[in-house]
Amino acid sequence: MPELILGPLLRHVGAADATVWVETDAACEVEVLGCKSRTFRVGDHHYALVHVTGLEPGDAHEYEVRLDGERVWPQTGSGFPPSVMRPMADGEAVKLVFGSCRISAPHEPPYTLSNEEDERGLGVDALYAMAMRLRDKPPEELPHALVLLGDQIYAHKPPFDTLDFIRERRATDGPPGEVVADFEEYTRIYRDAWGDPAIRWLLSTIPSAMIFDDHEVGDDWNISASWVEEMRCQPYWNDQIVGGYASYWIYQHLGNLPPEELEKDDLYTQVKNAEDAWPVLQDFAYRTHREPDGARWSYHRDLGNTRLLMMDSRGGRILEEGRRSMVDAKEWAWIQEKATGGFDHLLLGTSIPLLLGPGMHHLQSWTERLCSGAWGKWAASWAEGFRRSQDLDHWSSFHGSFAALVERIRAVAGGEKGAPPATVLVLSGDVHHGYLAEAAFDGGAQSRVYQAVASPLRNSLPGKKSRLQAMAWKKPIAPVGRLLARLAGVEKEPLTWRLTHEAAWFDNQVATLDLDGRQAAITFEKAVLDDSKEPDLEKLYSHRLA
Repeated sequence: MPELILGPLLRHVGAADATVWVETDAACEVEVLGCKSRTFRVGDHHYALVHVTGLEPGDAHEYEVRLDGERVWPQTGSGFPPSVMRPMADGEAVKLVFGSCRISAPHEPPYTLSNEEDERGLGVDALYAMAMRLRDKPPEELPHALVLLGDQIYAHKPPFDTLDFIRERRATDGPPGEVVADFEEYTRIYRDAWGDPAIRWLLSTIPSAMIFDDHEVGDDWNISASWVEEMRCQPYWNDQIVGGYASYWIYQHLGNLPPEELEKDDLYTQVKNAEDAWPVLQDFAYRTHREPDGARWSYHRDLGNTRLLMMDSRGGRILEEGRRSMVDAKEWAWIQEKATGGFDHLLLGTSIPLLLGPGMHHLQSWTERLCSGAWGKWAASWAEGFRRSQDLDHWSSFHGSFAALVERIRAVAGGEKGAPPATVLVLSGDVHHGYLAEAAFDGGAQSRVYQAVASPLRNSLPGKKSRLQAMAWKKPIAPVGRLLARLAGVEKEPLTWRLTHEAAWFDNQVATLDLDGRQAAITFEKAVLDDSKEPDLEKLYSHRLA
């Protein structure tokens, strides 16, 4: 009898349909609520996407998963309620949860301690705490989407079971060492990341939207052209990057897309029809690494009259100095087409923040200019080392793309691209602290514009880096950075931004958006242990957005 290895994950949910993703240990027919799909094979692994149709909007549909007719989900004695799928009712208020950056580890000491208390400490897992809170909620009170903004896995910091698996199959005393190095090892780290019963239940019930960031492959992935060239000289790199792209496509990207788009996807068709799709995916992943303009990872979902536009800011970068860009021209044209007015709210999901602390923003734009040779070869060499050591690869370090996205937001917020939304809200992660910043354009805008960052779910910053990020918001720091940027030839930004609260938060955290018509509010919560030492969420900050 086939077994369920991972999942089910409830992914795209439409007006009256839903997509369920699973991984199994053998070829089989997967059935959910009477809808069936055959698995496709990638090497020794088997996967399926089941398109469930005929759902009633606003109704909660409990579901089971059957493999070749035998029930394998829900798991007996799990302690969690049945998994449900519930398409939104017309006019319903939207609840959306978001966060990023999560290292897998047991939910017990010393791993639930802080890094200051124990060097192995990661703090309380905010996603786990969210699952424990939601399991007692009725379906109509559950979030309509869980938006995971990058670093769902840490390929260069494998969890214990993955590390044991790696040590059993190859030597780790030489390069690449104890990191995830190929597709087989990627499949294991995803199993560790999503296999905990609480996380598994959460992902089976809350529709998820995902986008990747650097740690899905490795620290500093795609930070610069010279970094990529150095990695391409490593004998292990092709297996590592091919495994990273192929696993991301299977485990994260497929479920982001609506069924009608998947039906027109040539790669998905080839994969489903192949006896073994590994050669197809291997070729795709290799070409994508070598020619990043060959794939579009960005996508959008509409939740009622709110648009969520998820923008790739990692996998499709153009890295040549002098023409650096977050995405290629074709993908940027697609983003412009979808980033439009006519919605109550426009949510722009990007793993890395658009608006950093002003001091950090100017530092990054200055460093980019130095790396491109603005102050000579010696300065360029120094700046490249500094860029890598401090992870300076956000939108401000791709200043042309920063300016283009800011201009698009200005046009949407100004009513030039349709009726202006009540809010244009950039949702991000990556920087291992959380904040809410409000932006103001020099010429004004009709929409309220914000940057909201909720990071990490579980991977708090060491003290040194947290102090650097905190300093970036201090008023005396910004003028120094601005002067350096101007001296290097960086143009003045057409907007300013500031925190809506006193200081950033460096706790494990998650944020919730509540959108009701043109009204909007946001709440940030940190993960804690309650009096009985159980994981819980405690409010950090709430703000009315519109």
